[in-house]
Amino acid sequence: MFEYTGTLHVHSVFSDGSGEVPDIAKLAEEVGLDFIILTDHNTLRALKEGYEKWYGNTLFLVGVELNDKENKNHYLAFGIDEAFSTRIPAKEYVKKVKESGGVGFLAHPHEKRTHMKEHPPFPWVDWSIKEFDGIEIWNHMSEWMENLTEENKYRSFLHPLRTIEAPPKETLEIWDKLNLERKVTAIGGVDAHAHKHNLLGFMEVEIFPYKVLFKSVHTHVLLDEEIKKGNSLKAINKAKWLIYNAMKEGRSFIANDYHGESKGFRFFAEDRKKIYRMGDSFNPKGEVALKVLLPALEGSIRLIKNGKLIETVEGIDAEFLVTDSGAYRIEVYRSNSAWIYSNHIRIGL
Repeated sequence: MFEYTGTLHVHSVFSDGSGEVPDIAKLAEEVGLDFIILTDHNTLRALKEGYEKWYGNTLFLVGVELNDKENKNHYLAFGIDEAFSTRIPAKEYVKKVKESGGVGFLAHPHEKRTHMKEHPPFPWVDWSIKEFDGIEIWNHMSEWMENLTEENKYRSFLHPLRTIEAPPKETLEIWDKLNLERKVTAIGGVDAHAHKHNLLGFMEVEIFPYKVLFKSVHTHVLLDEEIKKGNSLKAINKAKWLIYNAMKEGRSFIANDYHGESKGFRFFAEDRKKIYRMGDSFNPKGEVALKVLLPALEGSIRLIKNGKLIETVEGIDAEFLVTDSGAYRIEVYRSNSAWIYSNHIRIGL
């Protein structure tokens, strides 16, 4: 398989970010990202103005972050050509994204910060909706802001990569629960805005500089074919749908690469010499071997079944033999910090 590393959930001056699109794309290439997805609020202006293209070795894609009239139910939509009205309820724009052939993920579904009146939370509240493809299980900005206190704010401003720990437990719990009913895949995002903030009354600092955040929470996609560079409409469309379909199908994993390069992580199942990958569902014919491979770095490999920790192995690889049906996924920690989250392999469901 071909692995590509990307940063999702980024904002520009076209909504509430501080960066111009070409500058954001240049920074993404400097960091070494294979792709980046812009998701300005309720606008596809960057797409309409032709910014969706290759910038050096980085593919710059344009999605959108939709919300309802109460500024709740934020929804990351990819592969659509129209940003729908904020006056319609979430149920309608989720349906419209699907009917348009797009792919959609619930954004920061469990935001709950209460200590910043000027930055209220924007949680997902309508869980009656079923048409979404997946969930943003890890959002750098949301976690950073929720963890912010008077005691740690200066350290947090100076070291934004050190102050996030793991996805919210509530998000992981509902993600695992949903996968007992149907496949619901996961992505990770940074929610980059590069806001300017006055510190100590006289010093302006940029919170979450784009280039800094582009080194943290990544979504890695695994493709069956290599992406071919080219700025023709045909080439761009093929490349972006290879990425979008991989995220939709769960052929991907989420990693905080600040803790170490995760490229090369693999999680797969073997049943009588047949291989099943992340995002697959199958009925077993007996004992199933769940196998995990890490890159050169060692980690604490945790097998999660139906939301419960089943077994932990220390090292660079692991094999778990299972016979029970369930939704299985992997978490990997390094030095007690969350590092990698796989998508599920659903067995017998």
